[in-house]
Amino acid sequence: MIRLTCPHCGERDFTEFSFRAEATVTRPGQDETSAEVWMDYLYNRENPRGAYWEYWQHSAACRVWFKVLRDTMTHEILDTATATSDVRHGHLASGSPVPGKQS
Repeated sequence: MIRLTCPHCGERDFTEFSFRAEATVTRPGQDETSAEVWMDYLYNRENPRGAYWEYWQHSAACRVWFKVLRDTMTHEILDTATATSDVRHGHLASGSPVPGKQS
């Protein structure tokens, strides 16, 4: 069973949460007008193996958005962080690499 730790409510069953998208996509600048850049931002996503940051929402309770570092091969939850945290794939919220994980 997958358990996620909500920053406000603590550890809960994953059925209380809604998955959104990968958490390291950077929105194009306000002045960007290229259709190719916007298509890439809106539709093209990685399909990684290993540690990967994702956006989740605690939709059954406090409704807060936060980031989850999940191993896409084992579904192991490796770390969580606030939605505003600056995180990179394959790294913990602290910035250190995920030990023993493929990024």
